[in-house]
Amino acid sequence: MQQELPKTHPPIVSPEEWRAAREAMLVKEKAHTRARDALAAERRRMPWMAVEKDYAFEGPDGRMSLLDLFEGRRQLILYRAFFEPGVFGWPDHACRGCSLGADQVSHLAHLNARDTTLAYASRAPQPDIARLKARMGWAMPWYTITDSFDADFGVDEWHGHNVFIRDGERIYRTYFTDNRGDEAFGTVWSYLDVTPLGRQESWEDSPEGYPQDPPYKWWNWHDNYDAEAKPDPKWVEISDAGEAAFRDPDAKAKT
Repeated sequence: MQQELPKTHPPIVSPEEWRAAREAMLVKEKAHTRARDALAAERRRMPWMAVEKDYAFEGPDGRMSLLDLFEGRRQLILYRAFFEPGVFGWPDHACRGCSLGADQVSHLAHLNARDTTLAYASRAPQPDIARLKARMGWAMPWYTITDSFDADFGVDEWHGHNVFIRDGERIYRTYFTDNRGDEAFGTVWSYLDVTPLGRQESWEDSPEGYPQDPPYKWWNWHDNYDAEAKPDPKWVEISDAGEAAFRDPDAKAKT
């Protein structure tokens, strides 16, 4: 049955009044975007914590170390999802909240192109994880926690994202968030903004010497990163034109 709108809904206005309200809201939204960018810049300057213990996980092919979970990339985002005996939904489903989050994860190729790996970890055995991923259509790597990793990194009684960076075989913890902090994840940008290297684009406020290249140029189809070692010249031309139009709304009218 169709429900009626709440009696206290906002007023119905003319197109002119609506545009004025939208412009006023846009000012606040732009301020929010700038504040979010500034917070990400501050996050990139957080101190790092060396990971001194050796942690063991089980993967589809057997025992793996925390270093192995990077898959050779420089950054790792590791989400602790609740899928194990005692969790509501076991054995057919993982936690409903963790599952909703998993449904939001965008294609991993774009994160991988920024030298970043996203992975999930739970206490469930690998056969159960494989079955769950197949049932739900999830593609992220998902490992079994076998030791005190969850307790040591604040995710033994709650879900959460831990972020790591490596220097060769040395691993450092750079960021952690849980609770409602987990709600925002899913897009490429939401993940990259919590990494120590950020989006790695030239407009970002990052410490000197951090990897950066022009925005938009590295974007690609998710099945074409391996085939295209550097940006296609045509795409560079198109993205340059798009950025110019974005910076100067009158540019299109001038051409």
